[in-house]
Amino acid sequence: MSGTTTAAAALRRRAAGAGANRWVVLVVLCVSLLLVAVDATVLHVAVPAVTEDLKPGAIELLWIVDVYPLVCASLLILFGTLGDKVGRRRVLLLGYALFGVASGLAALADNAQVLIFARALLGVGGAMIMPATLSILRQVFPDRRERALAIGIWSAVAAVGAAVGPLLGGFLLEHFWWGSVFLVNIPLMLVSLPVGRLLLPESKGSGQGPWDVVGALMAAAGLFGVVLGVKRLGGGEIDGITAVPLVVGVVLLVLFVRRQRRRTHPLVDLRMFARPAFSTSVCCIVLAMLALVGLELIAAQYLQLVLGLSPLETGLRLLPLTVAAMASGLAGARMLRRFGPRRMVCFGFCLTAVSVLTLLAMGGEDNAPLLLFGFVLLGFGLETTLFGAYESMLSEAPPEQAGGAAAIGETSYQLGAGIGIALLGSVMNAAYTPGLSSVQGVPASASAAAGHSLGEAYEVAGRLGGSAGETLRQTARDCFVHGLHVTLLVSAGLLLLGAVMALRLPRIMQCEAVAVEVPAPRDVMESRVSA
Repeated sequence: MSGTTTAAAALRRRAAGAGANRWVVLVVLCVSLLLVAVDATVLHVAVPAVTEDLKPGAIELLWIVDVYPLVCASLLILFGTLGDKVGRRRVLLLGYALFGVASGLAALADNAQVLIFARALLGVGGAMIMPATLSILRQVFPDRRERALAIGIWSAVAAVGAAVGPLLGGFLLEHFWWGSVFLVNIPLMLVSLPVGRLLLPESKGSGQGPWDVVGALMAAAGLFGVVLGVKRLGGGEIDGITAVPLVVGVVLLVLFVRRQRRRTHPLVDLRMFARPAFSTSVCCIVLAMLALVGLELIAAQYLQLVLGLSPLETGLRLLPLTVAAMASGLAGARMLRRFGPRRMVCFGFCLTAVSVLTLLAMGGEDNAPLLLFGFVLLGFGLETTLFGAYESMLSEAPPEQAGGAAAIGETSYQLGAGIGIALLGSVMNAAYTPGLSSVQGVPASASAAAGHSLGEAYEVAGRLGGSAGETLRQTARDCFVHGLHVTLLVSAGLLLLGAVMALRLPRIMQCEAVAVEVPAPRDVMESRVSA
């Protein structure tokens, strides 16, 4: 009896220690996520400096910018499921090390090819880190109420990282050379590696069956092709180089799904998608990102090209969106407990649709209060949607599939962003171009060139000069505003579709009982010896 009592006391002490440490673990995971989120956007402001120094060609410059998110999105499922197999902490720490090495290589790159290679390695490291943070979070917070709060903090940190990237990059570029935007990662990695090794718990899946290497490579190659094709479509490039990877990627993903259905121990348990809460959450993430990224891109163009704001002023105008997203993430756990996943995600979609319709009042003149109100609603509504969807998806997945589920969520996030740029960009172009087909007093060739983009229209107008140039400039501005309104209406329709889809989510937040830890045989033996 005394041995049993001692073992129970030891278990209680261990559980109490874990409870005290889990919030420290959350801090470590959030630092990891912050680093990856910052690195996704920090290069944007450094592109002119990189171009001046390394003098890359147009294709090389495109790859310098795009290879990081492309590689990262392609490998999320591979490394998410590998973490389930060999250990999530192990994959996370390897990701830390690779991220640090790749950052040093990128900072010291003396030509475009080396920088592209280094950015690809950063994408590999990011793909190792991102799903591992969510899957470890799923294990460390077994109680759904606490997990909801942890996910809210996690998502708020992601919003901060996306906003801090350009600001940090701008600050570093004012004082140092462009390589400093990468070099800043190294000290953080040097701290994160030993701290993560000391504090983060190791966890794995069930461990049954071999890891499906062929399936993992098929998923990686398929996602690479699809994401590459979608990105090129978003840039308006419709040719063989766009179609071939897109078609090959879709075929590989279809074969991957068939392979997983036949295997006794699949890489990704597709039965998770049979659960309405899981599949609906994934679709909601795609729709939310589809609306957000496309709108942010077009809004940035509107602020700079129509209203004439500088890049810094544009960033400051968009900052309320990020602040509202942070507030929503921090308040998300309380909202989820009170309203449940169905009403929370549905409300988030509806609020975002209202914000988009509010922004229809944007015109050729600056209206700062309107933009502030619209962007605050947009940030709060979208983060409410994403928080509820992520939490439902992660809670619905079995604990042993946490890495695969986190990877699916992050992949949905990336695909939604890529499709959003392609779809809303195409809608924008379709609404913008016809109005410039024939401008009175402007040569047909100049009108046709102006129809490619508003930036090109301004260049053509500058070359024309006089009344013809001013007429072309004003017409292009009016056409862009018209295209913006059409795009906003399409976005509102997609968001309302998401609100309808969210009705499939559970009505209440079902909190499962936390499993009681069973002592390992060694612990029981030690307790008997001590007795």
